[in-house]
Amino acid sequence: MLLELARWLEQLDSLFGLFNYLTFRGILSALTALALSLWWGPAAIRKLAQYKGGQPIRSDGPESHFSKAGTPTMGGGLILLTVLASVLLWGDLRNKYVWLVLAVMVAFGAIGWYDDWIKIVHRDPNGLKSRWKYLLQSIFGLAAGVVLYMTADVPAATTFYIPMFKSLAFPMGAGLIVVAYFWIVGFSNAVNLTDGLDGLAIMPTVLVACALGVFAYASGNSVFSEYLQIPPVPGAGELVIICAAIAGAGLGFLWFNTYPAMVFMGDIGALALGAVLGAIAVIVRQELVLVIMGGVFVIETLSVMIQVASFKLTGKRVFRMAPIHHHFELKGWPEPRVIVRFWIISVVLVLVGLATLKVR
Repeated sequence: MLLELARWLEQLDSLFGLFNYLTFRGILSALTALALSLWWGPAAIRKLAQYKGGQPIRSDGPESHFSKAGTPTMGGGLILLTVLASVLLWGDLRNKYVWLVLAVMVAFGAIGWYDDWIKIVHRDPNGLKSRWKYLLQSIFGLAAGVVLYMTADVPAATTFYIPMFKSLAFPMGAGLIVVAYFWIVGFSNAVNLTDGLDGLAIMPTVLVACALGVFAYASGNSVFSEYLQIPPVPGAGELVIICAAIAGAGLGFLWFNTYPAMVFMGDIGALALGAVLGAIAVIVRQELVLVIMGGVFVIETLSVMIQVASFKLTGKRVFRMAPIHHHFELKGWPEPRVIVRFWIISVVLVLVGLATLKVR
């Protein structure tokens, strides 16, 4: 929106040409989202508390969590609103990838909102039945994959790349739809599983979003993509604006979500943010790098899968409780220690992912 205004004003003063630079608009996007989060946050928390939008706590969860009952949830809506506002202000609204990622965010956010609504109104910690949630996620995930396949305009857009190997790639064709489906739906659920402690999910999300922004910038720039030998995806650079907005909105939300949390993200935020990370990774052709950088999300998901499989097959549990962050809580780790150590692991994994830019 403001980009179009700046382009018109550039005819009057060349200073407005600054807005043509992705890095400049990315910084403005992050700062805008951060400012809006800090501005709207207190009012949003009061409104959620007024409507008794408190988080129901699992009866089988750690006892230390019982005191959190009643803490306002659905705070992820604040993240989505600030990201949407910031991208509409600073993004290039003629870019197809911007609209696709925003559509994924809104669609999965709507699923999360309905899930949270059921939890709050019916006081049911389980929320929307898993089969219906998965069905809705599948519909939107497949739709996004179909759109990406139908609009692919370069060979790289439908090729699966192996990081750290400059010549190892596999043309997928319509297989792109399947890959997009698994990454979008998979990371949507992975972030949701990770969102069990104060600030645990949002900081890794911010870190991964920043790193994906680097990949998006390089992929969308023909010079950098050739130099770094990564897939060139024309137009992908504009996703920097979304990644920056997620980073700013996430930090703003963390201001209120840090231990002890004043508000929880809820499924409305976790499902949407995970889906967005998956969609961006597919667009910039860095699916496997996302698995590395989002390793905390992957580990949390695997811990649940291992726990369920072990219990069904042997009747025994591998972990004291899944997802794995609860396992460490039950081992006696204070909640802040679990959170910060998982953050540290995320920093390391993101740096490893970024290192693949040069290791080819």
